Amino acid sequence: MIAVLEAARAGLFRRAQWLPNIIAGVIVGVVALPLAMAFAIASGVKPEQGLYTAIIAGIAVSLFGGSRVQIAGPTGAFIVILAGVVAQFGVSGLMVATLMAGVILVAMGMARLGAVIRFIPDPVIVGFTAGIAVIIWVGQWAYFFGLPTPEDAPFYLKTWHQLQSFGHLQPTTAILGLLSLALAVLGPRIPGLSRIPGPLLAMLVATALVVLLDLKGVATIESTFGAIPRNLPTLQLPEMSFDHVVKLLPSAFTIAMLGAIESLLSAVVADGMAGTRHDSNQELIGQGVANILSPLFGGIAATGAIARTATNIRNGGTSPLAGIVHAITLLLILVVLAPYAGKVPLCALAAILFVVAWNMSEAPRFVRLVRRAPRADVVILLITFTLTIVTDLVVAVNIGVILAMFQFMRRMSASVSVVAHGQASLRHELAEAGLEALPKDVLVYAIEGPFFFGSVDSLERALSWSREPPRCVVLRLDRVPLVDATGLKRLESTIHHLKGRGVEVLLTGASQRVLRKLVHAEIVRRDQAPIYFGDLAAALRHIESERASGVPAGVG
Repeated sequence: MIAVLEAARAGLFRRAQWLPNIIAGVIVGVVALPLAMAFAIASGVKPEQGLYTAIIAGIAVSLFGGSRVQIAGPTGAFIVILAGVVAQFGVSGLMVATLMAGVILVAMGMARLGAVIRFIPDPVIVGFTAGIAVIIWVGQWAYFFGLPTPEDAPFYLKTWHQLQSFGHLQPTTAILGLLSLALAVLGPRIPGLSRIPGPLLAMLVATALVVLLDLKGVATIESTFGAIPRNLPTLQLPEMSFDHVVKLLPSAFTIAMLGAIESLLSAVVADGMAGTRHDSNQELIGQGVANILSPLFGGIAATGAIARTATNIRNGGTSPLAGIVHAITLLLILVVLAPYAGKVPLCALAAILFVVAWNMSEAPRFVRLVRRAPRADVVILLITFTLTIVTDLVVAVNIGVILAMFQFMRRMSASVSVVAHGQASLRHELAEAGLEALPKDVLVYAIEGPFFFGSVDSLERALSWSREPPRCVVLRLDRVPLVDATGLKRLESTIHHLKGRGVEVLLTGASQRVLRKLVHAEIVRRDQAPIYFGDLAAALRHIESERASGVPAGVG
């Protein structure tokens, strides 16, 4: 309850703050009404389950989340995943997967993994989000145009079958859908209607036309899913078995990861708009609690909703009170207006999802990345986008992240160099050591950059001499911020190879972190070469003293 406590300390629960937060909560609740039902239907469940989700998750995240102004509920990003789980395991399987995802999110928050989510690259996030948007858009064609419901098939086959069925569209449904889309996009620009959210205006006008004109053949919530119950959701424990849990684990992990990404992105946007600072680990815990409670009361997966959170902030929401009022508003609508909600035409909800899909796709940002980003990032973006559409989100994100990791390691390895230092660049160190010149049979190299498995070849290339090897090699480690097991192994083998050729090796200047690893790996030992020195000047003085005594450098 960090967000609640911080809001209390900031005085945001004082009576003067009540009214703006109550107004913001009511507005967000009204905005969330059509979205919650549309997302539920698109996910393969009943519309009231979307309302249950917005109510339960809205309260849970407001109380237990890490952001003062976060609004949670069902979102468009989940549609593809949830619909797939319902198709394969049924609604009961979705309940179990959501509950498991909640447990995973809580565990991630307690393990303080909130910051790790930031390391998912932008091309991967933009790619899979745009892919989801395309799937949502195509998936709503049947409702929007009154087409026959497509059979379950891969995305490309389903798209082709729907394109072939456009000759059988229902004209009244298509016209009403186009009117709803126009109102959802342009409605707030109409004089006198600027205060009414576009999705709500589209839903109200389309519903009024269906009722007043008695439009035949237009599918509504009631005609397709039955009447929306007016009673409150009741506690219901899903049936679980070990075999069921194992089969649903990949889906649960996907729901948890996407929920974490979406909620933390929403929290970052909220910070920028409201001037707040969220706690990423507490936010994951809050989202986990929401996803544990939601299926117990008939809901589905939930996460932070960027659009609703932004609406909350723009309308004066400053504390968790707004999120709680938003949930109470939806609860009152469910109890009082449920019979009227059944008359909402599905083409209007499809039009709302068209707008959601466009906003999710971030098409201008997608095009800008394709045009301006480095070529490797563009390839990762397009591969993630394509795989999201033709395979599934799990495959797309996994492959996208793996490709991004490979690209990162390639860039990192390219940034690592082994530089030979001549006398001109060592004037200060030579003067400190009391030497006028660097001995001819001594070479000094500096490893610059992280010495890890992707960059170890640079050392061998630098130390491959075509002429006679020197008597002594000094390796400067001043600019090595880290070294991994492969780097230690390759450094050890290189030292052993040089000793076999009669070359002694001295190491200098390692940071405490790197030095500890060298000692732990027994590369640096007091009883045998190579000898480690804190700085280059000390190593040069040692070389000169050994030369004067006639003992080879590096022999203790």
